[in-house]
Amino acid sequence: MIESTMAPPGPAAESLRGLLDGRVFLPGDPGYDAARTPWNVAVDQRPAAVAVPTSVDDVVAIVRSATAAGLRIVPQSSGHNAGPLSGRLADAVLLRLSDFTGVSIDRDRQVARIVGGTLWDQVVAAAAASGLAAMHGSSPDVAAAGYCLGGGLSWYARSEGLACNHLVAAEVVLADGSLVRADAEHHPDLFWALRGGGGSFGVVTALEIRLLPVPDAYAGMLVWDAAQATEVCRAWAGWTHGLAEEVTTSLRLLSVPPLPEVPEFIRGRQLAVVDGAVLAGNDRAAELLAPLRALEPEIDTFGRVPAAALARIHLDPEGPTPSVSDHLLLDDFDADAADALVAAAGAESGTTLLSAEIRHLGGALGRPASDGGALDQLPAGYAGFFVAVAATPGLAAQGLVDAASAVTALRPWSSGRRFANFTEDAVDPGSLFGPATLARLRAVRRQVDPSGVFVANHDLGSED
Repeated sequence: MIESTMAPPGPAAESLRGLLDGRVFLPGDPGYDAARTPWNVAVDQRPAAVAVPTSVDDVVAIVRSATAAGLRIVPQSSGHNAGPLSGRLADAVLLRLSDFTGVSIDRDRQVARIVGGTLWDQVVAAAAASGLAAMHGSSPDVAAAGYCLGGGLSWYARSEGLACNHLVAAEVVLADGSLVRADAEHHPDLFWALRGGGGSFGVVTALEIRLLPVPDAYAGMLVWDAAQATEVCRAWAGWTHGLAEEVTTSLRLLSVPPLPEVPEFIRGRQLAVVDGAVLAGNDRAAELLAPLRALEPEIDTFGRVPAAALARIHLDPEGPTPSVSDHLLLDDFDADAADALVAAAGAESGTTLLSAEIRHLGGALGRPASDGGALDQLPAGYAGFFVAVAATPGLAAQGLVDAASAVTALRPWSSGRRFANFTEDAVDPGSLFGPATLARLRAVRRQVDPSGVFVANHDLGSED
């Protein structure tokens, strides 16, 4: 946690003091530093105030009080993708939804209702108890709302598409303090924008998302020593071309820290890893994985597992973690791209990256979803995500250099676009959305938030 050295709060922030039974923290207050710190603790958030609601009424009260005081509002759940907010919060109330949580499952409709800042881990467990699967990502402690607003890339993605296009409805507090339900029949433009268009439109206090009738999957990881990285990366690249849509996998070059919380079998090692899920029977799944197993992985954990186990197969760090990253979307990933990845981030590269990852996209992700939202598809075949631990300013600076070097090495295969959930710095919104989509998103924002009350991590910019 970075301790605050901010100036005392101004009169606008002082007007919020005492609201929410003391769950509003101003600079200098005990609890302010803890409340303002996001999951990515390398990001130094310095808002005018932090409010921690526990109900819809709390959210409405803060929105109305903050706007009356001339302050903007930044909704945030876990704070995984807080980087783009750095330096933009001096006149804003950070609305931390981490204490406003809950999930309920409608078994008949196969729909989860997810409240406020609820993390995927809670949703996954509730869905699994009903024999259903949630469209979660690779980390169990990411909040469902922010994930879905940004698109949502799950282990079911190549067969089911983006999670945002499985949304049924969202309950949203708008800039005027009103609570609305957005779905296909009510506030359809807002409903469209919320599905992948980001957090510029209001505070999402609940969302409903369709679940999958998937009680289990054939999932796990294949692990090789880094000495086989070139062979593995080339093989995975070739294997993914023309691959069945029921398979969603990730390729990573890992430099695993020697920490006690890391599983012993990978602790302190440099590795090549393929992990993911196959939505098929055991025989069919084994047939699909056979080309990779022919490379004789040192570790093979693929097998039939409960759907809830998929939330942790990627071994993403849980709990607050300092990190820096870079990202790009790729049209293709072939043998030459595999060689470029190994040269930039392999064991002999000298990189400080914890992980250099390529996720296989395509399949349903590459087709416009029927009645989809603002992000109805991902126009790319692969996604690259490169992350380094940023425990000190020096490590953060070097990590950014090494992540950027990996992006540069793969630039020849770039699609020219980015995916918001993997973009942890401020970028031109034109790299996240096509021109027509961006224009429509801006029009919806003008309709529901004409004064620009809400601040999203990825700003939509203006037409000027």
